[in-house]
Amino acid sequence: MSRSRAGLVAGLAVLALVLAASLLAWRHDSPLVPREGGTASGSAPAFLVLLAAAFVAYLAGLLLVRSAPARAGAVVAVAAAIQLAPLAAPLLLSTDAWTYWAYGRVAAAEGGNPYEEPPSAFPAGPAFRSMGAAWRDRTTVYGPGFTLASEPLALAAGDSDDAAAWQYKALAALAALAGVLLAARLARGRALAAAFVGWNPVLAVHLAGGGHNDAWVGALVLAALALAPHRRQAAGAAWALAVAVKWVPLALLLLVALERRGRRPGLAGLAAAAAAVAALATWRYGGAWLEVGGPLADNAARETSYALPRRLEQLGLGDGAAEAVAWAALAAGAALLARSALRGRARLGLAACLLLAVTPYLIVWYLAWAVPLAAAEEDRAARLCCLALTAYLLPQTVPL
Repeated sequence: MSRSRAGLVAGLAVLALVLAASLLAWRHDSPLVPREGGTASGSAPAFLVLLAAAFVAYLAGLLLVRSAPARAGAVVAVAAAIQLAPLAAPLLLSTDAWTYWAYGRVAAAEGGNPYEEPPSAFPAGPAFRSMGAAWRDRTTVYGPGFTLASEPLALAAGDSDDAAAWQYKALAALAALAGVLLAARLARGRALAAAFVGWNPVLAVHLAGGGHNDAWVGALVLAALALAPHRRQAAGAAWALAVAVKWVPLALLLLVALERRGRRPGLAGLAAAAAAVAALATWRYGGAWLEVGGPLADNAARETSYALPRRLEQLGLGDGAAEAVAWAALAAGAALLARSALRGRARLGLAACLLLAVTPYLIVWYLAWAVPLAAAEEDRAARLCCLALTAYLLPQTVPL
């Protein structure tokens, strides 16, 4: 068997393993499916074994595609199947899709303001019991663009938690596919870039499986980079929309602004799109959306057990020392990245990895920011960092 064909076989193995892992969620009382408030009972070792095996097959596939590239079309077809496979399962491992639904309902169905009133102000709503318990008493931390988009989705879902989950799962899967195609378009090695994004089983499980809006962020940033050389104003609009979903792309946009290559967005398009979103948000939510920085800062200050600063604390560093190390790493990394951008190369994939490395609130689906960028930029260091983070975060949220 030729190496190029063997690479496709490895990709098909990833597909089979992701599909098998996803189908486990249909077992009665599966711990993979979030219950009321996000609680889960039981453990899912078989799911973890299948996902780990899929990651090993993914690594093997990347090595084979790198050494003997397969046809890009075939790689993309396998990538599409992998990223769509978790649509065959119910909502996996997270209640975030139901939390989006709850915030959308506050504005669209309850007559409230999700930037001022938490879902707990409307406990009779059908989304309240399904959403994550940790978010019930908190106003939304998402950008105004995403909140505006969540309103019609909430109305379309009606009172059905299944419909709400399916909407966000399908949109995340489509965004993941867009990331595959855009990464392949931006990279010289199209087959490897498509495989790097699209054959990643962890992304598939948490995007098409969990419906996370981080997939929207990754797709919009790549769209901005793809549009920049010939449609600078459209690229600016894409950057504005990415920031309007979550605020993270602002850091990446600052690096692109320092770059002297053709990836700078058009300021008119950026300003027009930002003004349009701001006007709509002000019409719907008044000035309350401008105060989202408070809840966002509170969320950023929370720690997850997988956050690397938290790991330093577990190794014996005090809280203050671990925080100081994280801030020092961020400052040094930002300085080096800014210097690289000023010299003409904004390393956005590596910047995304840096943000993941120092944040105290690290979640596995945040990989949707970094993996597509590392693939598109063909940055070896960023790709290795993404693979290491994927391996490290693979068990997170899997009940054991």
